[in-house]
Formats: sequence, C-alpha cells, structure tokens
Amino acid sequence: MSVRLIALDIDGTLLDSASEVPAANRHAIEAAVEKGIEVALVTGRRFDFALPIAQQISCPFIMIVNNGALVKSKDGVTHLKHLLPHQTARAVLQFVPQRRGTAVVFDRPRANQVIFEDIDWEDPRRKAYFARNREFIAQVCPLDDCLTEDPIQVMYSGSVAEMQNVSAALREAPKELEFSSAMTFYDHRDFAMVDVIRWKCSKGATLAEWTALRGFVREEVMAIGDNFNDREMLEFAGLAVVMANSVPELKILGWRQTLSNDQGGVAAAIHEYALENF
Repeated sequence: MSVRLIALDIDGTLLDSASEVPAANRHAIEAAVEKGIEVALVTGRRFDFALPIAQQISCPFIMIVNNGALVKSKDGVTHLKHLLPHQTARAVLQFVPQRRGTAVVFDRPRANQVIFEDIDWEDPRRKAYFARNREFIAQVCPLDDCLTEDPIQVMYSGSVAEMQNVSAALREAPKELEFSSAMTFYDHRDFAMVDVIRWKCSKGATLAEWTALRGFVREEVMAIGDNFNDREMLEFAGLAVVMANSVPELKILGWRQTLSNDQGGVAAAIHEYALENF
C-alpha cells in the first residue's frame, strides 16, 4: 500500500547534530508533498519552538507538537487540542516537587507560555534554550500559582539520572491521578526531559486521531523517529523507520532502519519507502 502520510520527529531525526535541517531532508519532504503525500512534523517541542524549523521547508504540512497535545498548521491555526487539567498538573507538581528545571507550559499567543519557578539564565544545560525562547518564558514563585488555567504540560528537565528518578516517581503516582508521560533522553549530552501531558495523550494517539480525520488508514502512514517519545508513533504507523542514531531500545524492536541524522536519514527513508513506490 502506498504511503499517504509521513510523520517525522524533529530532534535527532529531521535535524542533524548541529540542529540544522539538511538540504537533502528538505528537498525530500518537498518532493513528497508535491507528489500528494501529506507530511506531519511530530515533536515534543512547543509550536513556537518548532516553527522556525518548519519555516525552513517551503511546503504546507501539519505540526503535531507537545508530544501530541496540540495539532496546528504552520500558520498557527489549531486543529486539535488536548490540554492537561490544571488540577492534575497541580497534583503532579506536589507529588514530584522537583523545581529546578521544571516548567509549566501553556497554549498562549506569545508571552508567558513557559513558566519556571526559578531561572538561571547561565545554566549550561538550558542556556541555549533560554536564549532562543526568552520572549516566551516567565517566572512565577511558587510555580503552582501559575495554574490559573489548563496547561499543555508539566515539563521536567535535567540530567539523565535526575529524569530517570522523576520518571520512576511518576510511575508511583496514585492511579486516580490520571496523566500520561513522554520521555526524551540524550545520553551523549547527559540531558533528558519528562513531559506530563493529558491522560492517553501521546505522539502516537494524536497521529492516529489525525490519520482518521484525514481519511487514511495506518497502513498508509510512515513514521520516522529516534527516541523514547516516538515509540507510540512508530507502533501506530504501518511503516516504522528508526534512525541509525536512535536509542538502542528502539533499534531492537524489528523496525526498518535508515541512515543517521547526520547522513540525511530522513531523505533516504522518504526516497526508499515513499517516493519510489508512489
């Protein structure tokens, strides 16, 4: 069956290790769209953090952001929204009270999208993120006081060991505290994120919802990813492809493998599995 929808992760997949979009990937995506194949960027990034990447590719596509919590087009129009109830977010912050590197993220036009309790602008792990997102960031102390509306997510970040502890703590949360979590680990940078999002929300669940709305079946979907938060998306897709630089846990699941993000792996997969059979 021909591929009609391509779902692409951004970091570690579409982007190379210098956080650039290789020309080969850009041209392959544009060629796919020209052939009538739809494309969705599916990412843990916020819309405004992903938009500069999307704008480098001169064709229309959908953006599934915040690990499935929002679906938007490049012009900012929202098509689907799955917010985290503010009562749940407050309970999560109380159950896992780590504050350093923890933020609450909201669906707001520009200012006050990402709320931290304490900000160290020179933090070596977060300095680049702070610099690129400064206009969207605000500070509220205590952090719980920012929960005047339903957020998109609670976002924990830190070293791999710290986030493994956060993930383990979240698994011990009471069952009545309903939420989903998405993990993204970068061992080579000793940096990781754990996102707490709405119950039963994930990249895969929202991709499935969007696929149905577009009138496609899963066998017509190709997904390409590299990290833990891509697993549900890859499990849903009829054709799952992992990057050569993927975390080992995804490589052992029997999915097809493409080149690394520094070798134009996205372009190679699109040409081999989508364009050649179109």
